[in-house]
Amino acid sequence: MSTAATPSGGAPDERAPGGGVYEWYRRGLDLLASGDPAAAATLLARAADAEPGSRSVLEALARAQYDAGRYREAIESFSALTAVNPTDDYAQFGLGLAASRAGELDVAAEHLALAVAMRPDLGHYARALRGVRARRAAGPGPA
Repeated sequence: MSTAATPSGGAPDERAPGGGVYEWYRRGLDLLASGDPAAAATLLARAADAEPGSRSVLEALARAQYDAGRYREAIESFSALTAVNPTDDYAQFGLGLAASRAGELDVAAEHLALAVAMRPDLGHYARALRGVRARRAAGPGPA
């Protein structure tokens, strides 16, 4: 059983994984790479709580949330990244993809357009934007 201290330096939290934030981050990336995004998101959320200012941890968390199908949570995480650095093309792209999956096509188009404007050389950004615009133009599907 782990006896990792709480982020505030308080009493140990019996539910905390062993190791420190860097170990949680590395294990989270390993879980993400091995195809277990839900477990990665859980571990990376713990790391993000302990190090809320870490861009790397928050980006990995957002990716894990997206891959786990937790699109609303991914929107929040990618939004936090873009709030700190609006010129982060990857965060704009991730926010656009997550919004698209959550059915927020206007939000998706806005952020994908920003990503494309920042990185016109990345074809997958432009393809994602075209797809969202086509879905938006087609209107709502059958109820």
